[in-house]
Amino acid sequence: MSSMLGKSVLITGGGSGIGRGVARHFAMQGARVTISGRREKKLAATSNEMNGKIAYVVGDVTREDDRKSMIQNSVKYGGRLDALISNAGNMYRSDVADLDEDELLSIFHSNVIAGMMLVKEAYDHLKRSQGCIIFVGSVHTQRAFPNASPYAATKGALETLTGVLAAELGKDNIRVGCVRPGGVPTEINVRAGLSSQEESDQRLKSLGNLHALGRSGTVEEVAGAFEYLVTADWATGSVLTIDGGLGLGVTHE
Repeated sequence: MSSMLGKSVLITGGGSGIGRGVARHFAMQGARVTISGRREKKLAATSNEMNGKIAYVVGDVTREDDRKSMIQNSVKYGGRLDALISNAGNMYRSDVADLDEDELLSIFHSNVIAGMMLVKEAYDHLKRSQGCIIFVGSVHTQRAFPNASPYAATKGALETLTGVLAAELGKDNIRVGCVRPGGVPTEINVRAGLSSQEESDQRLKSLGNLHALGRSGTVEEVAGAFEYLVTADWATGSVLTIDGGLGLGVTHE
């Protein structure tokens, strides 16, 4: 396995949740990390917490000009691009009888299409560095939760995309992987309709008995899976599950 030291990494959606946790973890391993997102305040706070070791660029992954800026800034800061962590995404929950077509198109744009277009934008840089692409899947592809069909469908698409792109880009020595996390307390759960971060955290804690290990996880625990896929030089096409056994379908009394 290679080291994170000196690697240039772009993490979209890096101002909060899993993206923020991975950015901090990578920076502590000596990587040159650039994060992106729509909220400058969140990005700046993450950068400041790491004493400026993390650079940031404000942008929306669904906008072409912003995607170009993300790649350009990460290359400028890191000197090249070794890894693209396509983490930015959104949540949309709905009963199938109430599905809104515009909302469906929007979540597929943010969660799937934007990531594919980022890969296109980063391709030449990753080919030069023999780098890697990491998508973010979800335990929703393994365990069915009612009213989550829009979100689960986007994550299923990303997990399938991982294998297809790994087969396609292997000739260029570009590796492709996917981390499939379980339930961890992040802001995306609040955007799914819960009233506050506190309510979200409490709800996830209450689902501890659905995990084989009896508890929900943390962003720090998930971050290690990203490090493995970035540094494992012979791993491609892998979907790495880090969910405390939530996807196994067990229920503890």
